[in-house]
Amino acid sequence: MSTQNVAVSEGTRVFLNFSVSLEDGSEVDSNFGGEPVDFVIGDGSLLPSFEKLIFGMSPGDRQLFTVEPENAFGQPNDNNVQLIPRSHFEEGAELQVGLVFSFADASGAELPGVIAAIDDEEVSVDFNHPLAGRTILFDVQIHRVEPTELH
Repeated sequence: MSTQNVAVSEGTRVFLNFSVSLEDGSEVDSNFGGEPVDFVIGDGSLLPSFEKLIFGMSPGDRQLFTVEPENAFGQPNDNNVQLIPRSHFEEGAELQVGLVFSFADASGAELPGVIAAIDDEEVSVDFNHPLAGRTILFDVQIHRVEPTELH
């Protein structure tokens, strides 16, 4: 079966280059200029809302999508900003607004948090995704699409 006629859909392996940028043009991530990445639709490599955007695209297609926050990394949630006693940080830890610290969540998984504010008693840590509330420009070029054997 020729893979030239296969379009991106459920159960396909997609080889693509992509970039993720903000509306001001600053690039967050890109693999243009490098080897394409490949993944199977639905394997969790790409946000489901981003997967839906590339459905129907075929090898050779390139498209720039504007993705609103609700379909990208969501809106910031005030409940994701936690006050942590300053005593919970290592003595001598250099605390600065904007610094990313790694915390363990309830299951022991690593969770990054950005220091939002500091006073003598508490540190305000923002656990929202750094791109929450941001409109994302998603540039995609499809190189190859293959059916997978998983049906």
